[in-house]
Amino acid sequence: MTFLAKLRSSSLGPMLWKEFLQMRRDRFVLAMLMGIPALQLLLFGFAVRTEVRHLPTVVLDQANTSESRALVQMLVNTQNFDVIARVHGRDDMEKHLADNSALAAVVIAPDFTRNLKRGRPGTAQVIVDGSDPLTASAAISGASLAARAGASRFSDGVSPPPAIDIRVRPRNNPGLKSQVFVVPGLVAILLTLTMVAITAMSIVREREKGTLEQLIVTPIGKIDVILGKILPFVGVGYVQMTVVLLLGHLVFHVPLRGSILLLYVITFAFIVSVLGMGLLISTLVKTQTQAMQLSIFLLLPSILLSGFMFPRAAMPRVVELIGYLLPVTYYLEILRGILLKGVGIADLWRETVALSAFGLVLVLVSVKRFAKTLE
Repeated sequence: MTFLAKLRSSSLGPMLWKEFLQMRRDRFVLAMLMGIPALQLLLFGFAVRTEVRHLPTVVLDQANTSESRALVQMLVNTQNFDVIARVHGRDDMEKHLADNSALAAVVIAPDFTRNLKRGRPGTAQVIVDGSDPLTASAAISGASLAARAGASRFSDGVSPPPAIDIRVRPRNNPGLKSQVFVVPGLVAILLTLTMVAITAMSIVREREKGTLEQLIVTPIGKIDVILGKILPFVGVGYVQMTVVLLLGHLVFHVPLRGSILLLYVITFAFIVSVLGMGLLISTLVKTQTQAMQLSIFLLLPSILLSGFMFPRAAMPRVVELIGYLLPVTYYLEILRGILLKGVGIADLWRETVALSAFGLVLVLVSVKRFAKTLE
């Protein structure tokens, strides 16, 4: 008797056939099982890159000579730096670094050319945000390549080539510890994971059990039912955030340089955003399995495209733009800006406005759709 014949005659065969038929009827799950792996492979295959190139860079050229301009061009030629602006003072330079419009700054000393002509090392400095170790490593590598190229470029062929001393100074994380970069991001990822999945599954579970319909026939309004289901998770989110921040500071020595009160205030907009995502998922699915699968589908881009693990500066432009559609992208900038850099709302207002807009739109759309499903 063949294997297929034995399978048909056993009790296992009908059970397997039933499950395949059930899977075929659930077209939503079938489409996710077939289409999502291919979509994620193409998206993340292009997005996930550990080599960082083309760091947005500002230049403070205090020498302003042909030699200093040649040095800047050598830095650009390494493809690790892209000059976005030339500044005329340290205040302007600091502003670019604080609001993340630039990830690196090149400062060339006033006596750069004079020292070269006298046979002394020409000095320059590269200031880089060390909170991301991969970005800092790219700056160190590019500075080393430019220094070697500069020694050959300024050599007269007779005397020993002059030394080019380019010193890289990582800020915010001088030791380039990966925990300092990762732990603040865990606040955003854990909130996204728990708030989206728990909200979506909690509401779907109520619908499956029939208890949600029982609430509807009570004198409680639909909006009150929805808010009553999601608002308790706001407190849960703040508890999770507090635990991660305390453990990160005490165990991994993650600095808390900025205003913690400001961080807690802005976090409300992020929690509302992810709760809105969970509520929206609950209006799109019918079972807890579907809710979990769709939550995981949204979680992976939040990890890989937001800058949590891999620098967004290393991503192709199209993929980088997709990252702007994720609330966690803006919240990561806020977390690392406040905790690691100590910046305030003046440098984070764009991210705060974007996050608040996400929260407002997601909640309004989700509540409207959810009210229709209740009806």
